[in-house]
Amino acid sequence: MTSPGRSPATEPASRPVPGPRPRTGPLLAVAAVCATLFAAAAVTVSVHHGAPFAPEHVAVRWSVAHHGEPALSLARVLTDTGTGLIPYLAAVLGGLLAGRGTRGRIRAVAYAVAVLAVGQAIRFGLMRLLIRPRPPVTDWAQYASGYAFPSGHATTAVLVAGILAWGIARRARPAVAGTWCAVLAVWAAGVGLTRVYLGVHWPVDVLAGWFLAAALLALALLLEPYAVPYPAGRPDPRPARHSHE
Repeated sequence: MTSPGRSPATEPASRPVPGPRPRTGPLLAVAAVCATLFAAAAVTVSVHHGAPFAPEHVAVRWSVAHHGEPALSLARVLTDTGTGLIPYLAAVLGGLLAGRGTRGRIRAVAYAVAVLAVGQAIRFGLMRLLIRPRPPVTDWAQYASGYAFPSGHATTAVLVAGILAWGIARRARPAVAGTWCAVLAVWAAGVGLTRVYLGVHWPVDVLAGWFLAAALLALALLLEPYAVPYPAGRPDPRPARHSHE
């Protein structure tokens, strides 16, 4: 409503405003728990000088013993979706879904790609710091480079799944968004598990990648209202919860 004596033409131009503030407490709790679990895994691996634990040996040996077709080919295809150009294309898609208007979509895409890139950079730095060896090359069913901890594929897959889920949640109805979140979670878990099945990672490497990515996603969601604000005067695109008074 326009105040008396003030014409609509004199109203200030609308500017993006921060979106609905997320629930800070739960997100901080998720970030803290996942960061603590990652730190515990990193310290344990470091104290053990990178040597695999007995259950990890069992898991890799079981995987190698069960290499066969078509499971091996399917695992290679699935694992390839967690690296290279595909994750960045998925991040762009998540940003396009999350944004509103040209400027909003540009900001959302930039934020999504930045979250993925920063997450991968942190993972790479930790990998170079901890230098945990991979399983023996004789166990590999696919070529891999670099050190083992934390798994890059596992970290990237969870980051991408979270970014896509974020974009879908900002556009779709809760029921649809929930279904897609479940599908994305299964995909991300599958990518991580293929790394053990293909014999190129120990299980703790994959778990650490999941914990690291989850902590980073929680922190990214805390910054979301400021990084990707809604245009002033436009309602939150997410379906509103109507209360019956």
